[in-house]
Amino acid sequence: MNPFSSGTRLRDMIRAIRACKTAAEERAVVRKECADIRALINEDDPHDRHRNLAKLMFIHMLGYPTHFGQMECLKLIASPGFPEKRIGYLGLMLLLDERQEVLMLVTNSLKQDLNHSNQYVVGLALCALGNICSAEMARDLAPEVERLIQFRDPNIRKKAALCSTRIVRKVPDLAENFVNAAASLLKEKHHGVLITGVQLCYELCTISDEALEYFRTKCTEGLIKTLRDMTNSAYQPEYDVAGITDPFLHIRLLRLLRVLGQGDADASDLMTDILAQVATKTESNKNAGNAVLYECVETIMAIEDTNSLRVLAINILGRFLSNRDNNIRYVALNMLMKAITFDDQAVQRHRVTILECVKDPDASIRKRALELVTLLVNENNVTQLTKELIDYLEISDEDFKEDLSAKICFIVEKFSPEKLWYIDQMLKVLCEAGKFVKDDVWHALIVVISNASELHGYTVRALYKAVLTYSEQETLVRVAVWCIGEYGDLLVNNVGMLGIEDPITVTESDAVDVIEEAITRHNSDSTTKAMALVALLKLSSRFPSISERIKDIIVKQKGSLLLEMQQRAIEYNSIVDRHKNIRSTLVDRMPVLDEATFNVRRAGSFPASASTMAKPSVSLPNGVEKPVVAPLVDLLDLGSDDILATPSSSGPDFLQDLLGVDLGASSSQPGATLAPRTGTDLLMDILSIGTPSPAQNSTSSVDLLSTADVNSNPSIALDTLSSPAPPHVATTSSNGMFDLLHGLSPSPSKEATNGPAYPPIVAYESSSLKIEFTFSKAPGNLQSTNVQATFTNLSPNTFTDFIFQAAVPKFLQLHLDPASSNTLPASGNGAITQNLRVTNSQHGKKSLVMRMRIGYKLNGKDVLEEGQVSNFPRGL
Repeated sequence: MNPFSSGTRLRDMIRAIRACKTAAEERAVVRKECADIRALINEDDPHDRHRNLAKLMFIHMLGYPTHFGQMECLKLIASPGFPEKRIGYLGLMLLLDERQEVLMLVTNSLKQDLNHSNQYVVGLALCALGNICSAEMARDLAPEVERLIQFRDPNIRKKAALCSTRIVRKVPDLAENFVNAAASLLKEKHHGVLITGVQLCYELCTISDEALEYFRTKCTEGLIKTLRDMTNSAYQPEYDVAGITDPFLHIRLLRLLRVLGQGDADASDLMTDILAQVATKTESNKNAGNAVLYECVETIMAIEDTNSLRVLAINILGRFLSNRDNNIRYVALNMLMKAITFDDQAVQRHRVTILECVKDPDASIRKRALELVTLLVNENNVTQLTKELIDYLEISDEDFKEDLSAKICFIVEKFSPEKLWYIDQMLKVLCEAGKFVKDDVWHALIVVISNASELHGYTVRALYKAVLTYSEQETLVRVAVWCIGEYGDLLVNNVGMLGIEDPITVTESDAVDVIEEAITRHNSDSTTKAMALVALLKLSSRFPSISERIKDIIVKQKGSLLLEMQQRAIEYNSIVDRHKNIRSTLVDRMPVLDEATFNVRRAGSFPASASTMAKPSVSLPNGVEKPVVAPLVDLLDLGSDDILATPSSSGPDFLQDLLGVDLGASSSQPGATLAPRTGTDLLMDILSIGTPSPAQNSTSSVDLLSTADVNSNPSIALDTLSSPAPPHVATTSSNGMFDLLHGLSPSPSKEATNGPAYPPIVAYESSSLKIEFTFSKAPGNLQSTNVQATFTNLSPNTFTDFIFQAAVPKFLQLHLDPASSNTLPASGNGAITQNLRVTNSQHGKKSLVMRMRIGYKLNGKDVLEEGQVSNFPRGL
């Protein structure tokens, strides 16, 4: 016999396919077999139909197309014999899904089989319906399935309950039809029927509030009795799993009790005793017992319960942390992160065990434990926990140091008891993991150092000693270079010695040696070299005795590969040589940086939640970077001309923080372009390093080093140091000097900065949410409008995972800063604020218009609200 003939049995075809040595041979065998099956289908021979379908199912599992055999499934289902129906229903579940239009043709056959006298045929129909039921089929066949829940055979009742679960998921409107039938299943003694009945009740409770209230009133006591009987039952070999009587039913019952007890004090009181009994009697030395205990803890945390039971649950989680199984420890850490909101003190008792998990070899457990430790920190234990984490930082793996150092920095900044302790801990982190520290962290450290005038001497000495030992830590070198440049004279003269310090001797040459090493080291990046160059310029005034040596170091940078470094070297050399009369004024110490302003701007640069993620960007015709969010635009029904704005997730920009300039915004002039900035541009923009030299393309060049210009206006000389662009009109403060900090100096009057006033509006209001907009404009920039959105929760329920999205037409450009929080308190007991910036390229011709979408979670369910704002004040 030809092995590929139509008469080949299934096993022979499988053997032939497995004998193929290459994919090409396999495709040839399958192609030949499919051709023979098609020929037999055309012949419409009923004797080979079941064999052909069996072979088609195997071919389908290999990944080849078998759509041509779908009608054969329907023919076999319509056959009177059980063997044909069995293979037909199996093919139906495997070859088709609920999206296939041909599935509508099988509805009538399913209805007949659901009413068949043979219970095995009924079982086949229920299995098929439970796997591929569509909404239309659910509506047509729901009465038959509801009737079968009361069938005499327990296997049919079990399958009918599972099929009902699928039906109510597809058509929630049918839930009320199954409530009474589902309640009757809870009285079953057969565990197979009971577990499916519990699952059906759970599904109904999550879908229908009426069903939830019915089960809560009628069935809670019965469920508690069932769970108690199982917990206290003797050994039953048919249900026993590792010493636990039917742990699967245990878990289903606990989940249903969790739903019934959530938000209802009376139901919670009823189940308190049985939950305590399950928690204390269940053995935790096997996985089955641990699974039951975990569900018990979940239920205790969800219901309206007393603190004593929650303490018991947290202690169970503490035992989980000592388990050898990584999965059990991981879920325990996850649950403890939720439990900390209920009882912080109970979780604190397991702090030592949690700290040990931070040192676990498993990366997932380390990260989750580190997040939990961060939540445990408060003013009372911050010193101890920080010491433990920093000690572990010294020996931790390289791939974990970034996360660990970030959390330590966050803890130190948030809970620092004093600035001296803050500086000490940050220096330890920079010494051990400086190359992993984010830019915003060392920027913040510099701001704190600037404000701690009594610690300037101590800090510069500590940094000097640290950089001698840990010179490979780039971030430490930057902070040390900045401090030596600012406070080098305090270092040399041992000014501001504290009682905890040991006296050291540092000469002027020693201080310059550190700067020289930073600028000449081959692995120093351009930012570090730029900061070192500025520090040298400052030290040339503070250390006049070695100014010639400093000048020689600066002159060497004339041969730098970076054009801007060459330019700066020339300019600084000129200042040292030719402008000694103004040098001391130019390189005086920086004014104290406004710590509060910096913290506010820095906080506004971070995303409000993990759900706000950076989107890929695309370069638009006007050169402005915008997120690619076409699918969301379609959801908002804005068409192709609209752009959806989402909060930026980039890190804080150094120039933006110190100078108050938003580098991410577009120019107010139409058609203007702005190159995207990267992390390496942070301080380089202050020094204008890495940007094209203006001398190459400026039509009206100015002699930047002209003595007459510098003497006539010292602020122009300072502006020469701060930007490579052609000199512009310098902003002068009350003492006539240029304001380096631009925004960190004392604020001018409100009328001078805020521009014209506009009345606030209510942009959106529903029964649960209110959004108000307030407006302001920068002076001289009529196209750009700053909008502050205030979100107020009018409902009695707290909103979590709150996110605001907006879309505008093409003639508008929209930038959203992150929201102040992602949790909106209930009943107006707090608000979320979020800043928007809208640039109108058609200002004066077209008014602002905006569509909004607000998403949040209410009691664990996702909620979306949408609206349009068209009542903006005139003139925007």
